[in-house]
Amino acid sequence: MLSETIQQALNRQITYEYAASYTYLAMAAYFESLSLTGFAHWFRIQSEEEREHALRFFDYVNDRGGRVMLGAIDEPQNEFASPLDAFERALAHEQRVTAAIHAIYSLAAQENDYATMSMLKWFIDEQVEEEKSAEEIIQHLKLIGNDGVGLLMLDRKLAEREGEE
Repeated sequence: MLSETIQQALNRQITYEYAASYTYLAMAAYFESLSLTGFAHWFRIQSEEEREHALRFFDYVNDRGGRVMLGAIDEPQNEFASPLDAFERALAHEQRVTAAIHAIYSLAAQENDYATMSMLKWFIDEQVEEEKSAEEIIQHLKLIGNDGVGLLMLDRKLAEREGEE
């Protein structure tokens, strides 16, 4: 059985994950408007992954006899100064998600909730991958600068991303 404190933290995390999904879908729409369909594809997959993360938390709360309570999601930002701006914002968002997951892990450790700590290990590892991926694309965008050909080459590369299995 989950403590009330852990349950509330996990419910907040479900909302964060759905907000991330919504944010990444807005970024996909932004890139579609620029005809950068590879970038859009990358963010659509990212959006799907965040929904899957939310459902992992959802299922975990239910499996532990808790009660899922979904929170409100704010309207996401829809306009960005550049592709680099969008990816820098995505990285900042991932870093906030990482901090939230770490806070839940610390809370679970304080409460000796080993099952929640075990479940969170997957998310901690996943966040390392999420941040690394965004950081690499940011570095590529900085190297490309204002080179349209480079941007199109990166767009083609991002179009090859496959979703998680």
